[in-house]
Amino acid sequence: MGFGGISIWQLLIILAIIVLIFGTKRIRNLGGDLGSFVKGFKKAVKEEDKSLDDKKED
Repeated sequence: MGFGGISIWQLLIILAIIVLIFGTKRIRNLGGDLGSFVKGFKKAVKEEDKSLDDKKED
């Protein structure tokens, strides 16, 4: 069982190397930044949809 020919053990080794290179704090910050980006993007899409709906009603 794997992802495109990559086994779970290979993924774990790659993850361990990434953690060693960047450190857990930097990865955590990157995850938080990505989460903030996704939230902002969803909010912008909702606002755009709402403005388009308002224009259709006029």
